[in-house]
Order: sequence, then C-alpha cells, then structure tokens
Amino acid sequence: MYPLRRNRRLRTSEAMRSLVRETAITPNDFIAPLFVVEGKNKKEEITSMPDYFRFSLDLLEKEVKELWSLGIKSILLFVKVPDNLKDNAGTEALNNDGLMQRAIRAVKNVVPEMLVMTDVALDPYSAYGHDGIVSGGKIINDDTTAILAEMGLSHAKAGADILAPSDMMDGRIFEMRSLLEDEGFHETGIMSYSAKYASAFYGPFRDALDSAPVDAENIPKDKKTYQMDPANREEAVKETLMDIEEGADIVMVKPGLCYLDIVRDLRNEINIPIAVYQVSGEYSMIKAAAEKGWLDHDAVVIEQLTAIKRAGASMIASYFAKDAVKLIS
Repeated sequence: MYPLRRNRRLRTSEAMRSLVRETAITPNDFIAPLFVVEGKNKKEEITSMPDYFRFSLDLLEKEVKELWSLGIKSILLFVKVPDNLKDNAGTEALNNDGLMQRAIRAVKNVVPEMLVMTDVALDPYSAYGHDGIVSGGKIINDDTTAILAEMGLSHAKAGADILAPSDMMDGRIFEMRSLLEDEGFHETGIMSYSAKYASAFYGPFRDALDSAPVDAENIPKDKKTYQMDPANREEAVKETLMDIEEGADIVMVKPGLCYLDIVRDLRNEINIPIAVYQVSGEYSMIKAAAEKGWLDHDAVVIEQLTAIKRAGASMIASYFAKDAVKLIS
C-alpha cells in the first residue's frame, strides 16, 4: 500500500497528534495521596521523597483546597502515628478521635465535595511495622481482619467516602463490607488493594510513615507472607475476582509501572474500576534522575502516567498528581 498509506501523516503537528490521540489524562484521573502528622503549622519534607510533605491538620486543609482548585477531586489519607501510640493490636486505629478520624473531618469541613479515601491497615499503628497482628513469628489473619473492619467503620463514621484496605489479609473485604452494611453505611465504598505485590519500591513510603517492619527476634523481616510474589500473574486475577465477590467497588494494582501487564489482564477480565498506585519508589527514582540531569522530569512524569492509563487504569494514585495536573492544563 506504500505510498498510499503513510502513517506519518497523522503525526505532522501537535494539533494532528492531539486529534488522533488514543489516551488522554485529565484531573479526573487522579487520586492525591496525602500524609498527615500531629501538630500545628507543620509541613515536613520527606527526605526520600523530594518535594513531598507531611502536613499537620491546619496545613492539610490548605493543601486540600489547592488540590480542589486544580480540579483534583479525590485524596487518599495516610497518617504518621507517634511511637507511643503504637502497639501490636492497632488500638489507636480504633480511636474515634485519632489523627485519621480528625483528618477526615478536617477535609470534609473545608471541602465537603472532596472524595476522601482512607488507608485501612495496621502498619502505621503497629509497633512491629506489619499490616497485621504478630504472634509466634507469623501475621495472624483472622484476628487482623476483625480489627480492620472496625477501623474501616470508624473511618466511615468520621465521614470517609471510600475505604482503601491495603493490608492483603484474606477475607478482609467481606468482613469490612458486612460490618458496613450491618451498621447502615451502605454508600461507603471499598477500594481494595487487590493485587498488591511484595515490591522493593515501597521504601520511601515507609520512611514517610515510619512503618517499615522492625528488625527484631521472632518478627517477620518482610511482608512476603501476605503481599503477592512479583513473579505471579494469574494469582492477581484470582485475588481480584475474590475481592469483587466479597464486595469491593474498586480494585487496585500496586505498584504501577512494573505491573502494567497485570492492569491489562484485569481490564480484559473485569468491568469495574481499576486503580493503579504509582508508588513512592517510582516517584523518587524520577526525582533523583531528574536532579542529576539524566531525565526530563516533566516529560517522564507524563509518559509514565499515560502508560498507566493506556494499560487500562480507571484512576491513578500518584505523588505527581498536583504537578501532572498543572502540566496537562
């Protein structure tokens, strides 16, 4: 057919490329993760996540207002819990006046329309840095899921719109959905971290919340007994389908770039929204390479986010959310 068919005709200008572009990212695609700390007038830069911060509640309110003004309509809250409030049972997680619960109320007070998602896991509250109760050198599944369900209910009572269990315990979606229904929270959604891998890309996040597993005798050194093996592909579909059956409204793949095959597998298999988490290690690598002058920061950010959406993501949790929205606008 050459030269009757010349593919380059559709690449001749930015106007032409925009006209035929198959994938576009918009502010509606983003979930902005936010880290919260106790205190007042605190904006603490996270050393291993340049240009990203932990906010006290007063500054969290300002940040949320700015995100809303940019067109970002969803946030995902994480809290840094003081060491003196950590134990092996997540006691502080159930405190109706805890930092997470106050953060939810603070956001809803200043921007009621903002969609508030909340992290539901024990690791920020755990003295051992694990997502579940530790006993006999193991993470105890069923006792943990009962606490997670109560934790989620506490968030719902504070005003959370969507609970985001990130723990990877078996059956926790069923436990959480059942308790929410019993308590009348029929409209509170669940975004399950369905395919969360035991990845090496989480390090900066654990710095942000001081939530890495502790190095102590009879304490698991990693999270490989509950997070997924990075070598497994079909297991991700199985895990996700089970979460949907148990009541998940949105499912998530985490991390992002190394697992785009999983995103596409799920998109081909299911018809509910898929979230992808572009995690802290992915963020920090771009920051470090750009600082060295090895990469064009803005171009790489947009390219990676576009790739995630092209693979089949319905929404993207990204530390670049604010920067990306400014770039695409």
